[in-house]
Amino acid sequence: MVRSFRCRAIGSLFLFWINGDLTMLTLANIDVVYDGVIQVLRSTNIEVRQGQMVVLLGANGAGKTTTLKAISALLHADQGAVTAGRITFEDRDITHADPTTIVKSGIVQVLEGRKVLEHLSVLQNLMVGAHLRKDRAGVREDLEKVYHYFPALPNLLHRTAGYLSGGEMQMVLIGRALMAQPKLLILDEPSMGLAPNLSQQLFRTIEQIKREEGLTVLLVEQNARSAIAQCDYGYIMEGGRIVLHGSRNELTSNQDVQEFYLGTSNAADRTSYRDVKHYRRRKRWLG
Repeated sequence: MVRSFRCRAIGSLFLFWINGDLTMLTLANIDVVYDGVIQVLRSTNIEVRQGQMVVLLGANGAGKTTTLKAISALLHADQGAVTAGRITFEDRDITHADPTTIVKSGIVQVLEGRKVLEHLSVLQNLMVGAHLRKDRAGVREDLEKVYHYFPALPNLLHRTAGYLSGGEMQMVLIGRALMAQPKLLILDEPSMGLAPNLSQQLFRTIEQIKREEGLTVLLVEQNARSAIAQCDYGYIMEGGRIVLHGSRNELTSNQDVQEFYLGTSNAADRTSYRDVKHYRRRKRWLG
C-alpha cells in the first residue's frame, strides 16, 4: 500500500482523467506582468498529472521561477500579477487566490536560495511546516517520515539552522515542506550550489519520496541531466513561452535537448555562434 503525507480526501467531484492519469494542476494561457508593464509569461500552458514528477527547464530569465510564483500566489511580493489565463488545481480556480489558501489546498513550494529561518533550530524549522495542522499524532508520524528520508536530520535537531551547510539546509527545507502535507510539492532549483554527489543524492531522495508517498512534484532545475532522468514529463521554456514538451523518453531523444541541455549531441561540431543561433529559429520548437 502506498503511504502518504496526505490525509485529506480529494474534495472535488469534477476532476477528470486524461490517458488514465488524474490532472491535478493546469495553467491555461497564463500571462504574467510585473509593475504593470513588463510581461514575463506569454500564453503559458502547463499540465501536471497526479503522481508525476514534472520538470520545467530553461535558461536564466526564461520565466521558470515566475511560473512557480504564479502557482503559489507569490507574485505580489515582486509587484507581479496574472493578467490573463486561468490556473486550476483539482478543478478549482486558484488564479488569484492568496498564499494561505494555496498552502491549505495542498500546494507547497520550496523557494530557491535555501530560505531557512536562520535563528531557529532545525526542529523548530520543521515544525513551522506543520503550523496549520491540529493532528498532533499525525505530525509526529510525519516527522518520523522526514527522518526516514533524511537520516542526518535527527542529529541536527537542536542546531541553529543558519549555521548548517547548504546540503543540510536543503534537507530541512524539503522536510519542512513535507510537514505541511503537500499534495503538490514545488521545488525551485533544489540542487543549486550543491556538490555533484550531494545533488545526485538529493534527486534520488526526491524520487524516493515521490514513489513511496505517491507525491506529485513540479521541479525547476538547472541540472537538466539529473532532472530529466527523474521526471515523467518535462517542459522547456524560452522567453516566457513553452517551446517544447514531452515525456522523459521524448525529451532525451530530441536532438535539440541532447545538444543544448544534455550535451550529448553534435555541439562540438559547431564552428560558429551563428550556427548555435540557428537552434532558436527552428520552427518545430514552436509547434
